Amino acid sequence: MTERRDPALQSAREQARRIHAGELSASELLEACLARVERHNETLNAIVTLNPEAESEAGAVDAAFAGGKDPGPLAGLVVGIKDVTETAGLRTTYGSPLFADHVPEEDALIVRRLREAGAVILGKTNTPEFAAGGNTWNEVFGVTRNPWNPALSAGGSTGGGAAALATGMISLAQGTDLGGSLRIPASFCGISGLRPTPGLVPTVPAAYLWDDLQSTGLMARDPEDIAFGLRAISGPDPLSPVSAPVPPWGDSGAADLAESRWAYAGDIARIGIDEGVDAACREALTSLRAEGARVEEVDLDLSYAWEAFLVLRGHWFVSHFEAELHRVDAFGPNVSANLRSGLALTAAEIGAAENVRRCVREELLTLFDRYDALLTPCIAIPPFPVEQNYPETVGGRPMETYVDWIAPTFLLSMPGLPVACVPAGVDAGGLPVGLQVVGPPRGEGRVLAVSSAIHRARPIGLPPLVAEA
Repeated sequence: MTERRDPALQSAREQARRIHAGELSASELLEACLARVERHNETLNAIVTLNPEAESEAGAVDAAFAGGKDPGPLAGLVVGIKDVTETAGLRTTYGSPLFADHVPEEDALIVRRLREAGAVILGKTNTPEFAAGGNTWNEVFGVTRNPWNPALSAGGSTGGGAAALATGMISLAQGTDLGGSLRIPASFCGISGLRPTPGLVPTVPAAYLWDDLQSTGLMARDPEDIAFGLRAISGPDPLSPVSAPVPPWGDSGAADLAESRWAYAGDIARIGIDEGVDAACREALTSLRAEGARVEEVDLDLSYAWEAFLVLRGHWFVSHFEAELHRVDAFGPNVSANLRSGLALTAAEIGAAENVRRCVREELLTLFDRYDALLTPCIAIPPFPVEQNYPETVGGRPMETYVDWIAPTFLLSMPGLPVACVPAGVDAGGLPVGLQVVGPPRGEGRVLAVSSAIHRARPIGLPPLVAEA
């Protein structure tokens, strides 16, 4: 079945339009997505737990339309929920053997809002243990593979959602982003992801209720689908003290390139950049300039904030896992290392890190006095072998911890600004390369409009796994 004919591979907006117009039923879309699961999931291991109620959920959407009711803007769309996000009555393991049989009693807020908007929950997507890692693997379900080359990593930590999206198993993917988890897999799998302002979609329930470092959001096959999905689920909630006002979205289409002024920074983390990644990003800039965008190269060095992020990450883990500190060594290597790092911190170190975070935000706000958006490579290297926890070197520089190689994303997590990832093209090996798009406060609409302009200028098509099927 070709991309044009298979509803599973259409944009979420087109799927929703067709369902509302009566051209496609929710049950038919679910059937098409399940066919993609049957075709690709054994190879990729993206969906780890199927929702046994998915067919009845789709049937309820169809019944509502038949009765003259509109179930919501996302009616019938098929959504994958990251396996760190609670789903009532559906196993949620957090990718941890310690919770392999855990079944929550209630939905997380984002899941409830997706359901209320009419979405159908297909199941849970794979993640590293407690989302700690840039490569999606865990001891419960194993590794998730890249649809562009199954020998390679799909990225993390929302790698299952990214691989499922790229192959048409789902319409939208829910995920979380602490240090890049909605952007890294988007880059590796050739889709789009947005880390929204923390609190735009409040993260509840949560042990660390005042968490303003992690963000909850969506990935999709194109940026306009992310805007479409977020409109339906954004807004404050009384259970969360961390909330962001719903931004003025404006037009969900692409930015006017002739009216755009963007900054481009190559190596913001000063870890070096792969030649193929650099070439693909610069080819994207050439394409954008040819269509009228003003893109100016700037020298932006945020490497001074590297250690500060690691401090904040350690504090984040201790805050989230305070009730589990008696069994630090029972967790996998990534989680336990973060907990031990966090337990060794002093109050002075945490305070200093928060002040560095302030400096990063102030530096970027100054940049936005002159530019509409900041563009920078998402990941400095192409996807690496899936068996590796993380790449040992980047640009010849040894990586000391499993998060060092994702510094280009985690440094941009610090200021609390919206950051997207959109494909910039492919490298010489045919692997996707992602560009990050950073916007001003409450600038989700602008970020997604810029991302849409890049998406239209640099289409990369389907992964070989899908195109050859």
